[in-house]
Amino acid sequence: MGKAHSNAWRNVAAFYPDVPPVRMQVLVGRDADAVGQAARRYGWAEAATDWRAVVERDDIDIVDVCTPGHLHAEVALAALAAGKHVIVEKPLANTVAESEALVEAARQEGAGRTMLAHNYRRVPALALARSLVAEGRIGRVREVRLAYLQDWLADDAAPMTWRLRKETAGSGALGDLGSHAVDQLHAILGEPVTSVRGELRTFVPRRPGPDGPEEVTVDDAAWATLHTASGVVASLEVSRVATGRKNALQVEVYGTSGSLRFDLERLNELVLHESTGSATDGPKQILVTEPEHPYVDAWWPPGHTLGWDSTFTAQAADLLRAITGGGELLPSFADGLSVQRVLAAIEASHAAGGVTTPTGNEETLDACPPTAYP
Repeated sequence: MGKAHSNAWRNVAAFYPDVPPVRMQVLVGRDADAVGQAARRYGWAEAATDWRAVVERDDIDIVDVCTPGHLHAEVALAALAAGKHVIVEKPLANTVAESEALVEAARQEGAGRTMLAHNYRRVPALALARSLVAEGRIGRVREVRLAYLQDWLADDAAPMTWRLRKETAGSGALGDLGSHAVDQLHAILGEPVTSVRGELRTFVPRRPGPDGPEEVTVDDAAWATLHTASGVVASLEVSRVATGRKNALQVEVYGTSGSLRFDLERLNELVLHESTGSATDGPKQILVTEPEHPYVDAWWPPGHTLGWDSTFTAQAADLLRAITGGGELLPSFADGLSVQRVLAAIEASHAAGGVTTPTGNEETLDACPPTAYP
């Protein structure tokens, strides 16, 4: 994430000349030698190991939090208290309580602008899908299928990392991948999940560590059925042991008069089906690379595809515009809290073996309005 965000800050003004110039001042990491090398490689003016001192500096305006999840709340709260603008990588925090504290801090007088870094909101095809749903192009949504599948842990001998320890990661595939999927659901529907039934599974309970085998304390995969107040039913599947799947975020939306399909492994394509009663009804594949498509006009000639890195650059541009010109920033910390409530409810449902309500999501949040793309 540090590499991806650095690339975005380095290139944002080149692709979005309307945003203010960015000075990449300080890169912070744990190891002085490693962070120094990374700073030189990625274009930062300085390197540091004390994040607390950095967030208090007068020459720092924006704090970009790309740490493991257990540090998100601590760093972001300090940055907000110092009056900085803050962007936090997903998920917002490891717990509902930490997420609630961040939402409250962001509302305090003197706090800077805040954004949650769900970069897939800036995938042009997904932004177009949100707009088509909001316009009613597929009718009233009935069902949604969400899957986010990877295979980097499919090998039982894959080594232990911080992502496999609950104390640092919070959860496994559920928080890492499920947070993206649930955020997409909220964004597409414009309403939060109100009840869930979930199941978690750890297929490989021990992984090789530097000093021998270590216990894995998070999930390898998770499944859930999600419901909204308007009656939409969604299925969710996330896995980091799905052999053959590298980065497959799949979103399918089924309405009363049409449907939409997307797969991140084909990032520039959106499949739209509109039921007209014609003998030629059928799915239409849209190559989302035209200037009129969301976010695309900043990039290449028509038909020239974008990549994963482009979403981070567009994300940085949206943040900078909001800082200088005002306007709504999505996804917000409140959106992140809504997602965290769903993830916590899935864990609770698994533990209890039944349906669980995401506490706080009974009330419709105004943080997830159905909006057309910018």
